[in-house]
Amino acid sequence: MKNYIFTSESVTEGHPDKICDQIADAILDEALRQDPYSNMAVEATIKDDFVLIYGEANTKANIDYEKIALDMIKKIGYEEDYQVKVVVNEQSPEIHNAVNKDEICAGDQGIMFGYACDETPEYMPMSIYYAHQLAMQLAKVRRKNPMLKPDGKTQVSVEYENDIPKRIDAIVVSSQHDVSLSQEELKKIIMEEVIKPVIDPALLDENTKYFINPSGSFVVGGSFGDSGTTGRKIVCDTYGGRGRIGGGCFSSKDPTKVDRSAAYYARKVAKNIVANKLAKRAEVEVSYAIGKKEPISICIDTFGSGVMEDEKLLEVIKKNFNFDVNNIINDLDLRKPIYKKTSCYGHFGDPQFSWEKVQELDTNIE
Repeated sequence: MKNYIFTSESVTEGHPDKICDQIADAILDEALRQDPYSNMAVEATIKDDFVLIYGEANTKANIDYEKIALDMIKKIGYEEDYQVKVVVNEQSPEIHNAVNKDEICAGDQGIMFGYACDETPEYMPMSIYYAHQLAMQLAKVRRKNPMLKPDGKTQVSVEYENDIPKRIDAIVVSSQHDVSLSQEELKKIIMEEVIKPVIDPALLDENTKYFINPSGSFVVGGSFGDSGTTGRKIVCDTYGGRGRIGGGCFSSKDPTKVDRSAAYYARKVAKNIVANKLAKRAEVEVSYAIGKKEPISICIDTFGSGVMEDEKLLEVIKKNFNFDVNNIINDLDLRKPIYKKTSCYGHFGDPQFSWEKVQELDTNIE
């Protein structure tokens, strides 16, 4: 299809799944702060006032899991009293020994994808870019307005003509709110303070549709309105459905877990292909086997938008990038406590992250 409408969604930090992502990555950051060589896979689940923290850890760090969870929930903006149960065991020695050799090897098998396109200056698809911008603005506004509460979701539908984004067809914003706030007042706040400051007016027209709290009242939210678990928002975390996903989540995993680190590196490669004007769209797939340092396969698809054949672009990639696990960790400087910053509003598109850096590529191939 050349003419179509494509939709992506985002969620705020008060969404129950995102509460768990933030807890998991705050735990990871604390482990890496004390011990940069920590092997961590500690996740969280939340329902009502109960939080379960569970997983595997091999670290020298002394971690107060309960305090991290409670501090994070309070920082997000929930004031209820929560109880926390911790079930964290030492990482399997078989996995630990397979990963921690003379050279770091992949902590799991799997496939990872990186994607980039020229639709926005951040080389992100327009639909997920604006969905994240709306979610961030909603969070900013509600922190200044006690009538709005932490839980929320956004959605943006972009209309394409000849595979080029032309306009925004629909915007959906759902915000948890105080029981005393009327729907009319809510709609005015969201339109004037969330949507209008964020969306480029050139993309809006008289036919753009707005759905603000389309279900009506949204008073009960967060973990009291739904359950949450680490890693359930991987489409929000990546490309809003525009690029494929490998299936593994990011949050909670240390950089030896290629589900995370190789997906970051694949994004770097895809972004550099587009930023160097070698293609308008690029998707890079890479795969690994546990205990092996080199990838099993690397693949690129430019969807017919490349300046050369994809087979030639793959040669360019192999000349300019090294997918060995140890190189990925060192090149992207991943043994630092940087992960809490990734856990909301997407892991890609923010220039502060090392995998978003653009470099000049050597395209001379035989």
